[in-house]
Formats: sequence, C-alpha cells, structure tokens
Amino acid sequence: MDVIAIFDVGKTNKKLFLFNEQYAIVWEKTAQFPETVDDDGDPCEELNRLTDWVQLSLDEALAIPDFSVKAINFSGYGASFVHLDADRKPVGYLYNYLKPFPDEIRRQFYDTYGTVSDLSVQTASPALDSLNSGLMLYRIKYDKPALFGRIAYSLHLPQYLSFLVTRQCFSDITSIGCHTLLWDFQKNQYHHWVKAEGIDQILAPLFPSDAVLDVQIQNKSYAVGVGFHDSSAALIPYLASFQEPFILISTGTWSISMNPFNASPLTPEELQYDCLCFLQFKGKPVKASRLFAGYEHEQQTKRLAEHFNKPVDYYKTVSYDPATIHSLRTRRPDSGSNFEQVKNPPMQESLFGHRNLDHFQTYEEAYHQLILDVVAQQLISTDLVLENSPVKRLFVDGGFSKNPIYMSLLAAAFPQSEVYAASVAQASALGAALAIHHHWNTQPIPVEIIDLKLYAIDSVTI
Repeated sequence: MDVIAIFDVGKTNKKLFLFNEQYAIVWEKTAQFPETVDDDGDPCEELNRLTDWVQLSLDEALAIPDFSVKAINFSGYGASFVHLDADRKPVGYLYNYLKPFPDEIRRQFYDTYGTVSDLSVQTASPALDSLNSGLMLYRIKYDKPALFGRIAYSLHLPQYLSFLVTRQCFSDITSIGCHTLLWDFQKNQYHHWVKAEGIDQILAPLFPSDAVLDVQIQNKSYAVGVGFHDSSAALIPYLASFQEPFILISTGTWSISMNPFNASPLTPEELQYDCLCFLQFKGKPVKASRLFAGYEHEQQTKRLAEHFNKPVDYYKTVSYDPATIHSLRTRRPDSGSNFEQVKNPPMQESLFGHRNLDHFQTYEEAYHQLILDVVAQQLISTDLVLENSPVKRLFVDGGFSKNPIYMSLLAAAFPQSEVYAASVAQASALGAALAIHHHWNTQPIPVEIIDLKLYAIDSVTI
C-alpha cells in the first residue's frame, strides 16, 4: 500500500502517522517525553531524545512490509529554534517559547529598532517576548554571545525535523511568518532589523512549502517536504476542501479564529487585542485572533465541580437547554461586588470568573452561564478577523466543536453565517500531507476529508 509518513510534533505528544492515498490513517506511533532544563535552569525540550525518536521511528515505519512509503513531511510547534554549528551538529538548547525574557534585552531591542506598536504593525506580531522567535535569536546574540558565535544555521523546529531526513537546511514561510518579529508584512521580506543584526546570515534559504526534496534512503527515493508550522498546517485541509470564504475557529487551550480571506493590514487596536497575521503555505497572509478560552473552560469547570460536588468532567453530561439560556438572559444572576468592578473585561478571560456561584441553583445553570460568557468573548475575538470580509461560513474544530451549548450559542451569535462543527482527524498532520499531495499521490484529494454538522439558530438563544 502506498503511504505518506508524517511526523506531527507537539509540545506534549510526538506522533508519526502513515496516511494512505485516501488520507486515512493506517498506522501511528505516539510518544511523550519529560522535559529537561536549559543552561538557565528553565524547562525545555530534550532535543537529543526527540532526535533519536524521529530517526528510530522513521526506520521502523520504512521497514513495515505492508506499506510502501512514497513521501515524508513534518508539522510541529513553532516559535522555537534548533541551532546547528558549521558541522551541522546541534548546539545550545531548544529553548522553550515560554522562557522568561530579560528586561534589559527587550528594552535594548525596542530602543534600537522602534516602538512596540510600530514593530508589531510592521511584522504582524504582538509583543510576546520568547514567543517571538526572532527576538530569541536577538537575545542569544547579546545574552549568550559565545553560543551565537557557534551558530551556522537556526532552523525552526519543523525544519529541523526535515533536516534530520534530508540533511539540508531550509527555512519555511509558515514558520518565519508566524508571530516571529522576523518578517515585514508590508514589504514582504525580512524586516530591516534582521539584516542589521546579521540574523539573516544564520537563517537558511526559504524553500517552497508545497515543494519536495528528492532524498535517497537505503537506495530508495523519497519525496520529502521541509515541514510546517502546525497552526498553518491545520488550515490546509479546509483550504483544500472549500473554495467559498470561511473562518476557522480552532479550539483547544487557545481558541484561534483564522480568516484566510481578510487581507486588510493589522491595526494597532487589533494587535492590542492579540490579533496577528501569519503566512499560509502559499505565502498569503491569514488574519488570526486568539482567546484563552479552552484554558479558562478547564479552570472554571474545576471550580464548578468543587462548588457543586460533581466530577471534574461532569460538564460533558450537560445538554443544551434553550429554556435555561432564556432564563439566564432575562434574570441574569447578580454576581456580587467583584463583578460590579469589571466594566471592561479583558480579552483573555470572560466575566464568569467574577461570578458568585452561590447565585446559581444547579451545576447545569451555572455551566450554561459559563458558556454564555465564553461565547460573548468569542464573538469579540472572531469579529476582529471577520470585519469587512465576505465570509458566510464558520467552521469550529477541536474541543468546543463537540460542545452543543457552545455551538448553539455561537450559531446565534453569528446569524449571518452558517456555523458548522467540523471534525478532521489529526488536522496538522493531514495538512502537511495534503500540501505535497501531487508529489506522491496520483489519486484526487477525497471530497469528504472533513465531517461537518450544521448548527441551526434557535430563536430562544438570540
């Protein structure tokens, strides 16, 4: 059976999939590794262990007699660089994108190259410290000059995974163009600070995201891609399946609203609300906004479980009840003095954390209020990327797509759009496979690689 092998490396789970020509998963392998610490004592990925796992797992997959691997590609978390020396051996650490950032280095950078607001607008990157991977390279240059002097290439993690197979160094626009501070979206090239600091000298040449390298492994030829930033890869199944404009709300720890059909430049206000642009695999900008909704849902359901003496996952048993929504909207419970002080809720949390749970008679009533509050924030977040674009469809994938209360309220919040719960098995891995489809697969892309469920607007919820 002809297959494509895809490595999908997340912060927690490391996966290898084999997809057949119809893009069904026919084999998979998953691993989890404990973190180690870097030279500052901060948590980080154990690069040697990850490297060994990738190489051993690929050898295992290539040796399975039932499958004939034709191509290999990669998706992985972004905002993280692996550094190679002149002998193409890793040096330093795979620093964590949550690593604390030195105040003096940050101040020096912005004092030299412009205000946070100006640089954020030019690079479509909110100021996120270590999450701006370009800023991490700047930090290494001044905070760890001995290490910087040894670096010949800095590869984003997905491109390092590709390097392990191809032994060639390339950059990819989906990694370079995602909240890195590296790319000038107005000039469509590296920002001038990158060249002024010589950072461009350690960034490998850009390689087309949908192209492949011909690689020989044990006298067999394989078409190998250079890897994808996972959030860009997750969008590809939708771009491959739908021609009409849409927004994808990808939900997990973060709820990320992505609009590939909004080309308007970011405004300072949008950046203030945690909007950004990233470059999809064809090089076009995708406007995106982020909400910490999954994390908040996790924290608040723990609070609900404790207050009402229920299991932590009891919310999964709560059915959508329009009458409860109507009741909450007509006599919304007063939530005490804390709630009165919160006139303008911050974008990243809803009002529910300030509500007094004693004012709810049941867990079910309180949980409906939580989702009402989360969807109120989701409306603000998604509206930021929806504005003035011809979108008629909203797709929701991930955890909230399976939540009937969230989905019903979202349909009511966007009455001008069709709102669908979408299900794609392993979207990031599938996207990395689809991107190089024509290099290995002679079959047409299947029509139904995404399962959809339309949510109708309930008049009671409006």
